[in-house]
Amino acid sequence: MTTAQELAQQAAAAIAEQSGIAHHDVAVVLGSGWNAAADAFPITAEMPYEQLPGFSASAVAGHSGNLRSVRVGDKNVLLYSGRTHYYEGRGVAAVVHGVRTAAAAGCSMLVLTNGCGGLNPEWAPGTPVLICDHLNLTATTPLVGADFVDLTEVYSRRLRDLALTVDPTLDEGVYAQFPGPQYETPAEVRMAGILGADLVGMSTVLEAIAAKSAGLEILGMSLVTNAAAGLTGEALHHGEVLQAGKDAASRLGGLLKGILEAM
Repeated sequence: MTTAQELAQQAAAAIAEQSGIAHHDVAVVLGSGWNAAADAFPITAEMPYEQLPGFSASAVAGHSGNLRSVRVGDKNVLLYSGRTHYYEGRGVAAVVHGVRTAAAAGCSMLVLTNGCGGLNPEWAPGTPVLICDHLNLTATTPLVGADFVDLTEVYSRRLRDLALTVDPTLDEGVYAQFPGPQYETPAEVRMAGILGADLVGMSTVLEAIAAKSAGLEILGMSLVTNAAAGLTGEALHHGEVLQAGKDAASRLGGLLKGILEAM
């Protein structure tokens, strides 16, 4: 049976062959609302997920399901347009396969982005927020066996400081990952707030744990697409997530480009 690491190495080899680039430096996972930011970068190569070992077509609207290789300054960057979510039922290994593939492809830094609900009323839809810490509320982990990874600083202080040089107005917050696919109830949002969360969503945390285990330096960024359940009394729907991303596309693309250039 092929191990998770062997599958990641196979995918990395396929990326090198199809892109013509033997080594990549940085990987970026574009979450809900962030897909349009990919247009800020000229494409060196583009590969549908289905053509890469261990990957599958995106199951979420607004995720194109393509991997792009782009050049930013002196760095080769992998842009993942979409991710596998835990609620798709394919297992935790599939959720973190892209992260492990990035490490196998040579990346030393990883940018994880997502669209999320915000608990801070000052964060209007379209506000990007740096992730400074997380709560894993999925009741699972991508780690197997005695892999005692230190999570004291999952999200790099150095990279957050670098991001602040690009946009000094960025706030920071704690992100809580729920398993989904249902949105959180108002009571669950209140619980998350009591536990210390500022942002709630259905991704990122499991990938961050796997990335930390693989030795990657991580920058996490959330796009607040809506107020979390119960804060406004309005119903939640995925359309507003996509619309918030479209409305903020120019800012997100410029922010991401500036950060990657500074890395």
